[in-house]
Amino acid sequence: MNLSRVIAAPLLLASLSLLSPAHAAPPDRVLIFTKTAGFRHDAIPTAVATLKVLATEAGLRADHTEDAGAFTAGNLSRYRVVVFASTTGDVLDAGQQAAMEGFVRAGGGFVGVHAAADTEYAWPWYGRLVGAYFRSHPPGLQSAHVQAEHDGKPVGPRWRITDELYNYRDSPRGQVQVIATVDERDYEGGTMGGDHPIAWCHAFEGGRSWYTGLGHDAKVYEDPNVLAQLGRGLRYAAGRSDGC
Repeated sequence: MNLSRVIAAPLLLASLSLLSPAHAAPPDRVLIFTKTAGFRHDAIPTAVATLKVLATEAGLRADHTEDAGAFTAGNLSRYRVVVFASTTGDVLDAGQQAAMEGFVRAGGGFVGVHAAADTEYAWPWYGRLVGAYFRSHPPGLQSAHVQAEHDGKPVGPRWRITDELYNYRDSPRGQVQVIATVDERDYEGGTMGGDHPIAWCHAFEGGRSWYTGLGHDAKVYEDPNVLAQLGRGLRYAAGRSDGC
């Protein structure tokens, strides 16, 4: 009998038992956050339901909360991605903001949907995480073409969307990887000119951030192009895809 093997085997099993799934890789969970301190979108329930389905399709389990108390270092360590789905206004206090910053710096992912850009104007770190702050939007829902792009070049055919199309305080281009633009020639009230980013992603302080300005109207979440876009965003933020 090889005594060294008899001794080594239990030691190996013991060492492997210390590598629980929580230590081997980030947890496969998504936290969807929808607290509002300003305008509240009627489409939030639809957004949450859609994101839960897309998370499941990506092999992730999703929880939903409007409780800012969920933003502690310990609780956020249970998640791989945090989604701000049409949040508005000042939704986190200083301690909760610090927990979110720590989450991202530890490699956590962020997804922002629509009014996530209309959130936390007094928290500059958050503005950099999202990529741009909301400035205004044209009156009502309007129809426009969306063009996907990669490395600044159009990819695939344009597709049409009817939604509330945000203008941003500053163009995020140059700070992020733009993945889609909207054509202002199709509608009234655009203020960003010939280059109007509407979706983008970027690596940020150790984590990943992905944002789309679409999602005001509940019907948007039936559009296969939007669903594909959101699915890619979740996978990117979760570190399951290098491309966004």
